[in-house]
Amino acid sequence: MTAASTGERVARPGPSVAVAFGGGGARGIAHVNVIEALDEMGIRPVAISGSSIGAIMGAGMAAGMSGREIRAYCNETLANRAQVAGRMWKMRPTSISEILAGGIRFTQFNIEKILKAFLPERLPTTFEELEIPLAVTATDFYGQQEVIIESGDLISAIAASAAIPALFRPIRRDGRILIDGGIYNPVPFELLEEKADIVIAIDVVGGPVGDDDKMPSSIDAMFGASQLMMQSIIATKLKRTRPVIFLRPQVSRFGVLDFMRVAPILRESVGVKDELKHALDAALTFSESRRSA
Repeated sequence: MTAASTGERVARPGPSVAVAFGGGGARGIAHVNVIEALDEMGIRPVAISGSSIGAIMGAGMAAGMSGREIRAYCNETLANRAQVAGRMWKMRPTSISEILAGGIRFTQFNIEKILKAFLPERLPTTFEELEIPLAVTATDFYGQQEVIIESGDLISAIAASAAIPALFRPIRRDGRILIDGGIYNPVPFELLEEKADIVIAIDVVGGPVGDDDKMPSSIDAMFGASQLMMQSIIATKLKRTRPVIFLRPQVSRFGVLDFMRVAPILRESVGVKDELKHALDAALTFSESRRSA
């Protein structure tokens, strides 16, 4: 039995590789296919960056979880309605004082509490305990700027990066009010430019899907506008600099909150595995030929 068949990640000699996992809500489940492809090629990144769901998936990989393990965990916790219901039940307020502690909010959920209920126990509590260096992005709401978090408490950093406005409460960290990292940097590949020979960037933002015969709902319009804004940011970044490999899995038809549709998302985005393998083989060959020249 080979390491690839078991999902075990074995370091491959040669040019170094780093991966930037983009944000996109439930569409980021497609990142599992990317992690599995790297495992199957024996690639262990030297650095990882992530925004929003990309920060969550990146943390799993940085903690030493294989793609196969992350897939199994997603199927167990997200695709299983009983598991979701049980974990959500454990998050319920147990007293009136707990309900009132953060003020009464009718539309915002506590993302930090949700993550603590759903993230695997294997994730450490701090960045310093990760096996691979990780950088996650967040947005300083009042400071009006991007924040890069690479040290300290891991869960609050991931929560800040994934705190989608209007859906999740902002996170207070280091004296700042932080929201979704995708607002400023949906795919933070430039954070890795000086850290590896080959930078891979995975964009799962997607875009609004439909036609002019159907008027979007207010929720669809809000999330669709966010997608358009983030794609504009990505396009501007790509004009300045490009990672060696930039891929977009087929995820646009899925919604930002389709977290229980694990199997369809993974099935429809599976093509990214072969795309990545072909692109990475070419990049590694080119990089190795330049080194030996």
